[in-house]
Amino acid sequence: MLNRRTALIALPLALAASRSLAQTRPAAGPDLKAVLDAASSLTPLKVVLVKREGRSLGERAYNGHALTGSTNIKSASKSIISAMVGIAIGRKLLEGPGQKIAPILKSALPTDPDPRLNDITIGNLLSMQSGLARMSGPNYGRWVSSGNWVRFALSEPFDGEPGGDMLYSTASTHLLSAILTRVGRKSTLELAREWFSAVDDFRIGAWERDPQGIYLGGNQMAMTARSLLAFGELYRNGGKTAEGRQVVPAEWIAASWQVRTNSRFSGDGYGYGWFNRMIGGHGVWFGWGYGGQMIYVVPSLQMTVAMTSSDNGPSARSGYRDDLHALLGNIIGAVQSA
Repeated sequence: MLNRRTALIALPLALAASRSLAQTRPAAGPDLKAVLDAASSLTPLKVVLVKREGRSLGERAYNGHALTGSTNIKSASKSIISAMVGIAIGRKLLEGPGQKIAPILKSALPTDPDPRLNDITIGNLLSMQSGLARMSGPNYGRWVSSGNWVRFALSEPFDGEPGGDMLYSTASTHLLSAILTRVGRKSTLELAREWFSAVDDFRIGAWERDPQGIYLGGNQMAMTARSLLAFGELYRNGGKTAEGRQVVPAEWIAASWQVRTNSRFSGDGYGYGWFNRMIGGHGVWFGWGYGGQMIYVVPSLQMTVAMTSSDNGPSARSGYRDDLHALLGNIIGAVQSA
């Protein structure tokens, strides 16, 4: 039986999951059905959903999974935390991206705080430019094994300077979850259910909490592909539901989709909880979670694509994330050729 990589190489040229395809405009080629059929060779893939201008163009479940199945969307949930911060600002619970975090988290500050803690802003946390020690990768286990995740994140020696280089860290979005909990006077999950209640199909299932009961900002969130798609559609539509109700302020989406730094791993641009790159000749904003949990928004095509995958293996080092980018490039090519 062909493995995933061998099967991809064997695909016809127009369908091959070539990484170079993610950077160039695809030529006219196969239709969307053929593209989605060919994606079955990606063995970790669970579900792909495609919408354009609010209309479903394709729905496909793979490898024995169901369209309605729930998945741990991992770090794709960072985009949701960002949206919640924007809603909190719109509701005057927070002042804006320039607001300093130390006064809000005063009770969790270490006894002898690094003075740079006073310089960190909400925006720094959103763009992964806080300078705080990274609590993703090798430090993640040590962090979540601590008795107080917020205090631990604020107590470790700095890895950079506030406003400096991007230091991708789930601790940054967890601090935002703690901030939302404090200013909203409800759990982050309660706030999400309240604030996104008007968004059809949007639901958060299981969600891990820290020892203080704060929901983990930016990881360990269960969601269906349909729910992830509904969230992407909200952003594609300027923060409005299909019925026209404004949920996320339009100005927040514009602020979030402004490149503020770049990933040192991929070179992709990064705004407030969203990555940016060219795929299939179009600028694409996307949320990405470990294992290959993807929400793509292609503003120039008015298109949203959600992909969920098995979460038990890395997607960046294995090349699978690039396979998903290439799959999106093929979807773009098929849509443009239709």
